[in-house]
Amino acid sequence: MTETMLQIGNAIISLDVLEKKFICNFEKCKGNCCIYGDSGAPLEKDEAKKIKKNINIIQKYMTQKGKEVVEKEGVSTIDIEGDLVTPLIENQDCAFVYYENGIIKCAIEKAFLEKKIYFHKPISCHLYPIRIKKYDTFEAVNYDQWDICKSARILGEEKKVEVFQFLKEPLIRKYGAEWFTELEIASKNLDNLEIEE
Repeated sequence: MTETMLQIGNAIISLDVLEKKFICNFEKCKGNCCIYGDSGAPLEKDEAKKIKKNINIIQKYMTQKGKEVVEKEGVSTIDIEGDLVTPLIENQDCAFVYYENGIIKCAIEKAFLEKKIYFHKPISCHLYPIRIKKYDTFEAVNYDQWDICKSARILGEEKKVEVFQFLKEPLIRKYGAEWFTELEIASKNLDNLEIEE
């Protein structure tokens, strides 16, 4: 049996995005999603260009090791699956992370929040735990359930906040406000939707 999905525009959305609960709990997870995984954060080609354009500002917030990796490998690299990703420090930390009060944070986002640059951070990072897979005629929007995010699932259940509501800002950034409104309407009418299985 295939997973139940919903389509809005060219996006095919897993109902887990509408039904599962999630709120990042940095005090518990410490931002570990930035240092664990098989490769760096997925990048769009235009994102790599924006990072490269602003690297002189971004690097002011980076660790020394991160700066050295970027100087050697550039702001992006190709992983074993052939995807464009951020480079890693010793095959672990994203090159753009820094540490603040024991919590792992993003140098790109820091530069953006301090209004030094106008690029927030890679959309793949902004959208996590949603992962988007591109196909020829559509994009698959899925909820990635990872062990290190257990505390986020617990907090989401406590606060009764669905994945898509927690990620409202990046979803609007990716697909637009009208698309997100359609998603909200769909979430309120799940029982009445004609869903493909």
